[in-house]
Amino acid sequence: MIRLIDLTKTYRMSGVVKTVIRNATLTFPSRTSVGLLGRNGAGKSTLLKMIAGTQDPTSGQIEISGSISWPVGFAGSFHPDLTGAQNCRYVARIYGVDCEELVAFTQEFAQLGQHFNLPFRTYSSGMRSRLAFGLSMGIPFDTYLVDEVTAVGDAAFRNRSNEVFRKRMDNAGAIVVNHSMGAIRELCSAVAVLDAGVLTYFEDVEEGIRWYEKRILS
Repeated sequence: MIRLIDLTKTYRMSGVVKTVIRNATLTFPSRTSVGLLGRNGAGKSTLLKMIAGTQDPTSGQIEISGSISWPVGFAGSFHPDLTGAQNCRYVARIYGVDCEELVAFTQEFAQLGQHFNLPFRTYSSGMRSRLAFGLSMGIPFDTYLVDEVTAVGDAAFRNRSNEVFRKRMDNAGAIVVNHSMGAIRELCSAVAVLDAGVLTYFEDVEEGIRWYEKRILS
């Protein structure tokens, strides 16, 4: 379970103040995959980073029960001079999981070929996302934070990503950022919409998508 309590995040840039989330109080239930919708720049990725603990809120609190992944698709924590395999071993030690099992899972899943043993700084953005997604799916978290990564790669890779994700959802929850309504319908059982600093939760996916498309996309 993830609970936001009067959460606010404000940026001040060149004298301009932008509030991406304002006084939000909301609970993301355990074992529920929630699609997080919003226009570009609404603050979806910022919210995931605050939940993951890589960014601080301006005010308010976030209460978390259980283990939580880093924002999948965000690869800023990987060491640029380590190879994909070495980054896997480093992450495995941090989270206390078997190094070689995680390396084998990630290598098979991400399908990076010889790049898996090359420095991370040589990777394209898509390759970085595939490594991050494979790593996170190789570790049993209670909640996964997924930022657009299931859109990476060809159709076969996306299908494999969705299949692995659904298996993880048998025993976990997630917050999923994805601009594809088809993906949200396939992967999620609830929807939250972030718009103009306001976070609105819908227990019914179709209701949330209709509200989003009518209020924001139209």
